Amino acid sequence: MAGKPRVGVLALQGDVREHVRVLTGLGAEASLVRRPADLAAVDGLVLPGGESSVIDKLSRAFGMQQPIRDAIAGGLPVYGTCAGLILLADRISNPIDGQESFGGLDVTVQRNAFGGQVESFETDLEVPVLGSPPVHAAFIRAPLVTQTGPGVEVLADLPDGGVVAVRQGNLLGTAFHPEVTGDHRFHELFLRIVGEAASAR
Repeated sequence: MAGKPRVGVLALQGDVREHVRVLTGLGAEASLVRRPADLAAVDGLVLPGGESSVIDKLSRAFGMQQPIRDAIAGGLPVYGTCAGLILLADRISNPIDGQESFGGLDVTVQRNAFGGQVESFETDLEVPVLGSPPVHAAFIRAPLVTQTGPGVEVLADLPDGGVVAVRQGNLLGTAFHPEVTGDHRFHELFLRIVGEAASAR
């Protein structure tokens, strides 16, 4: 694509700065997205980790829920990490009362699938699409993909078969936090998706 890819990070709550730092370091033009006009100016969007229910409520308060849903339906590349994966999922198996998602990704996710903060852990994941070495992944109050639709590609799973990274077209989701471990290959993959989508327009 001509020029730097313009990637927004939804900046309502969560680990926004970490994503901005990684994206900028990879050569993207990263910006904060809080309003529909911000969203209209980007080629791709990152939904960061944080509290999925809080981001959901704030997205409605800021008038962002429907514009994000429309952008996803229109093919905007979106990458959700941890809470962001929950927000991308079509189905949440254990939402809090009234919790909604943006949807678009044909998966069911379970919130806090591994327990609370004290059950956070790190592990190495084989991710064939990213090659060697394994991806060192940090799971912090992480969700888990419990069902995938026919159009969803599983990119990584745990030894017990639990699915923790998926892709469906221009949508990418990880249950873990690549922005905090120093391995930026998932962000690089997302920037390739952004570039391919921009070229196809």
